[in-house]
Amino acid sequence: MNHVKALPAKLQAKKGFSLNMIIGIDGFVDEIVHPVDKRQDYANYTRIPTIKEFGERIVAASGLSANVEMVSIQTKLGGNGPILSNALLEYGVDLTYAGILGKPDIHPVFKPMVEKAKAIYSLGNPGFTDAVEFEDGKIMIGKHSTLVDITWDVFKNALGGAEGIAKLIQENQLFGMENWTMMPHMSDIWQGLIDEVFPLLDTPAEKPLAFFDLADPEKRTKADISHAMKLIGRFEEKFRAVLGLNESEVYQIAAALDIALPENDTDKLQSAVMAVHKAMNIYCLVVHPVRSACCAIGGEYFSTDGPYCEKPKLTTGAGDNFNAGFCLGQALGLDPLASLTLGVSTSGFYVRNAKSPTFEQVIEFAQAWGDGKVD
Repeated sequence: MNHVKALPAKLQAKKGFSLNMIIGIDGFVDEIVHPVDKRQDYANYTRIPTIKEFGERIVAASGLSANVEMVSIQTKLGGNGPILSNALLEYGVDLTYAGILGKPDIHPVFKPMVEKAKAIYSLGNPGFTDAVEFEDGKIMIGKHSTLVDITWDVFKNALGGAEGIAKLIQENQLFGMENWTMMPHMSDIWQGLIDEVFPLLDTPAEKPLAFFDLADPEKRTKADISHAMKLIGRFEEKFRAVLGLNESEVYQIAAALDIALPENDTDKLQSAVMAVHKAMNIYCLVVHPVRSACCAIGGEYFSTDGPYCEKPKLTTGAGDNFNAGFCLGQALGLDPLASLTLGVSTSGFYVRNAKSPTFEQVIEFAQAWGDGKVD
């Protein structure tokens, strides 16, 4: 826990930082819902606590029928890009967002984020998600019909053509392109950036960061996944590419890249992380399991336990908050272990408070965690 105790001082030294970031391109309206198990009266109920119990109820209805009541808890901004951006804005980053927040009018759930952002480019209308929350995870039920409208031409034209995109990128320390799985034309957008924007970019002594989040690629084909990984690898030409995954995703990527993992490996996760990192040849691969986090940078492996929360107030967006903390740490020049620790502190605060922390709040949280005072 020494690295946890060391984090507050490292963050105190970075107070007053100035960072510019541009993030895109998804956008969702998330309705957080709880499935009802038993209702005592019109105002009181107990919810189905676990995904396993919910699944058993669904299976039991096979050949019959079932009625599952969903209680709406909260309607909030969603999507990997907006949640990541919202967390970075809370930290004080000067942030530009280019994504599907509503057109011609911004959807009300995004208004607070828009008001804090440096600039907004809204490309179209958001998707919608019912986030069914359980004590052991969540099931995201999405409606994605509007996402197909966001092509390379739409993206390029909204941001002032290739020259406009190049100017924006060169003004920012981090460029994030989130939610590859759900955005049907994301690979084409990446290819457009490589073909048309890369030739216009300078290559500074310290390249900016490019952060990618796939968002559960299980429904995409092996060929699609493999192609996307090659495109992310191409970003190393102009950026330090960072790919953020959860534990399930890193095994999916390993399979798509034909990486054989030992059957009886004592640390399967570390083996997968190091193998995928080597195969992709990118600056960083970072993975956030539920109880910990790890990354590979420069051929080295780093890991930390997290401040696990048994009864979270909110889990939807926890991974994006981890990514915000990790990306901020990297952009501030923190070492890999400190960046991981900032990541798990950010998500640890988020799941306990159902909101992203400010810079001062995450310092206080890390201090309490290091002192053993976090439940």
